[in-house]
Amino acid sequence: MKFSQILFMLQMACFLNFHVQSADTPLIMVDQFGYRPRDGKIAVIANPQAGFNASVEFIPGAEYQVRRAGTEDVVFAGTPEVWRNGATHTQSGDKGWWFDFSDVTAEGTYYVFDVENNVASYTFDIHENVYAEVLKAALRMYYYNRCGMTKEAQYAGECWADDISFAGNHQDTEARDVNDKNNPETAKDMSGGWFDAGDFNKYVTFVDHVIHQLLDAYMQNPVAWTDDVNIPESGNGIPDILDEVIWEIEWLKKMQDTEDGGVHIKMGSITYNLGSPPSSDRAPRYYGPKCSSSSIATAGMFAHTAIVLSQFAALKDDALELRERAILAWNWYHNNPKSETCDTQEIKSGDADVSVDAQQEIAVTAAVYLFALTGESIYNEYVIDHYKEVDNLGWWGPYRMDRGDALLYYTASAGANSAVANDILAKLRNAGQSLGDFYKQDDRDLYRAHMPDAQYHWGSNAVKANTGNLNMNLITYDQDTANHSSYEEKALSCLHYMHGVNSLNLVYLSNMYDYGAAGRFSIAA
Repeated sequence: MKFSQILFMLQMACFLNFHVQSADTPLIMVDQFGYRPRDGKIAVIANPQAGFNASVEFIPGAEYQVRRAGTEDVVFAGTPEVWRNGATHTQSGDKGWWFDFSDVTAEGTYYVFDVENNVASYTFDIHENVYAEVLKAALRMYYYNRCGMTKEAQYAGECWADDISFAGNHQDTEARDVNDKNNPETAKDMSGGWFDAGDFNKYVTFVDHVIHQLLDAYMQNPVAWTDDVNIPESGNGIPDILDEVIWEIEWLKKMQDTEDGGVHIKMGSITYNLGSPPSSDRAPRYYGPKCSSSSIATAGMFAHTAIVLSQFAALKDDALELRERAILAWNWYHNNPKSETCDTQEIKSGDADVSVDAQQEIAVTAAVYLFALTGESIYNEYVIDHYKEVDNLGWWGPYRMDRGDALLYYTASAGANSAVANDILAKLRNAGQSLGDFYKQDDRDLYRAHMPDAQYHWGSNAVKANTGNLNMNLITYDQDTANHSSYEEKALSCLHYMHGVNSLNLVYLSNMYDYGAAGRFSIAA
């Protein structure tokens, strides 16, 4: 899914939500939400040389201070260090300096102040749980993308409230076969799920990595995920991240033919004309065919979800149902022809098919979770026979994270083949030690979160986030322990980049002013 890449630049106060650097804004970049006390804290100061702000000149003064917001007490002072002997960072077009204030550990709200130039950074907090509310707000993005649900103001806020969407005649509750549009006998209830990015359609294969990464996020740090995000399910005893997964899984169940286990690849409109807000869109809705790609992807998603839900007494029956559905989808995939042209794209607009080779990789992911779920040797043998076909093992970069994460999950599964597990971990360890473009911290990036030029493409923020995840994998799976501090620093730098330590001084999360993004105060001279 691509939800987080969309910024709506609307001319209304409740919608305006990003800040682009100009001559009137500081060139001192900090994490605008803040830092944990024990973590490194380095402000980046920029002097633009090329690009839209090349005419803005800024030379930092010799003394920089960290001041406590409100009282203006100086808690730390030092001198910025020039980055790479005054070189220009080619990716941003900026020269720069680093100001290290890691010694500031007391909790509070602060800003970095340039004494000579009389300018300050945005404020930030230092607190052990500084990202807790930010995480809740980010998770709520999935709620806003729910299809077929009334968005009540108590959950969505007045700006985003909307009536139920796609619940009319010939819409999601009675969607028809796109290849038999005029036949009411083909009508099926395919309501629910999440919208995709830029359209109101719903794609099975596009959500594959989303479900796996949400489940991995929960499993790797369950205490971080609370039951108070302010969605309709909050307070039900289930962490809200799993409530969102369940919302999507319930839609995926509707996309599966329970008689044979095959899964329809996508559903939605056959026109590019969209209504706004979603509740105003009256276009008829259709579903595509059952495909090998969507069926094997769903097998993995159902199995992985079943593993997690089985931990909750109230959800054990749901987990058992998903177990059986996962097996059905697995069997359908293996008993039917493989195709990468199943999606005709008459339902607009993304091509939801993946190559047959990629389907084979997804099958390894499904086998990993089916083996962990059932303990049956057929799935273990499939992993043993096919795991080397997963591309991550040849180049473990910030793509296909769900497939690499599945292999890592296998290494910790009861009954896993030890030779296979050791090979997977060795490949990860080798990547950490040899793929310097993505692993470990270094000084190549003025903004401290290096990626090569080739990774700054459409959707590059997801790649940046996955770079952080890659580095954390070395810690989670206890590989290359001598470099754990460098892996953690790189992961945190990727986080700080998303929170404002970038050439735009921009928080790459929308609607976050209430949580500390882009300037919360004006300082006195």
